Amino acid sequence: MRLSTVILPVRPWSQGGRDEWLRAEQLGFHTAYTYDHLSWRTFRYGPWYGAIPTLTAAAAATERMRLGTLVTSPNFRHPVTLAKDLISLDDISGGRITLGIGAGGKSFDATALGQEAWTPKERADRFAEFLPLLDRLLTEPAVTSRGTFYSAVEAHNLPGCVQRPRLPFAVAATGPRGMRLAAEHGRAWVTAGDPGIFETGTPADSRDALRGQIEKLGKACADAGRDAAGLEKVLLTGFTPDRGVPLESLDAFVDFAGRHYELGFTEIVIHAPIPDSDFAADQAVFERIATEALAQLQGGAETVPAG
Repeated sequence: MRLSTVILPVRPWSQGGRDEWLRAEQLGFHTAYTYDHLSWRTFRYGPWYGAIPTLTAAAAATERMRLGTLVTSPNFRHPVTLAKDLISLDDISGGRITLGIGAGGKSFDATALGQEAWTPKERADRFAEFLPLLDRLLTEPAVTSRGTFYSAVEAHNLPGCVQRPRLPFAVAATGPRGMRLAAEHGRAWVTAGDPGIFETGTPADSRDALRGQIEKLGKACADAGRDAAGLEKVLLTGFTPDRGVPLESLDAFVDFAGRHYELGFTEIVIHAPIPDSDFAADQAVFERIATEALAQLQGGAETVPAG
């Protein structure tokens, strides 16, 4: 199992932002992600920096840790310009970028450019066109494509990505169309759980829902002629009914991670603590989890709790 973190882009680079990314690498996280939004939830009225510039700075400051978005969406991105940014970022990082990408939602991003928020079907339709075009733009030297929502006309992207044939996609999806895209284009699949049981469900309900999602992903992979075992399965924590439990203590995290490892997850992502927010947590506990949890999970691999 891999352990990764999300660093929300709320701190000025010169006032703790850079130090936070460096500390994540020192702690040994596999990947440090950031959210690709224009603003987000309770952070809307405070500092919030752009994902691509933040990751560019992090790429220059760090050396080993992978970096990525969790997640980018079509809400305010276009495949042509995004591809150019990603190729540049992959070069600057020396091939350490993962693109977390999904269909988006009814966040502030959905209307920031003046459009009406898309319906779930409209988001799915756009994502189904956006992702294959982005795949082509990152793998082909020049692309011309005219779609219903997104077009490219002689879009040149030499020299391409450092990672070949392109940087990996981690596709966030819970519905059948999104899971099909994950099976066809993804190195990894991402979920944050079932939002329908966030407020009223139990941890057991959440694990049942996640088990069902993994089963649906397996069917999507089978339909695409792909072995689901070869697709990494990433759980973004903080959005399940037991949202605060994983960061309460090292033991609590090990128990949580072990139960989800049994479901088939190969990467757990925890939020770096932010005081006085939904992601407030003890920094010392967070750092103990980063440095000690995987060893405990590996040592107890034969006895991790199931169900």
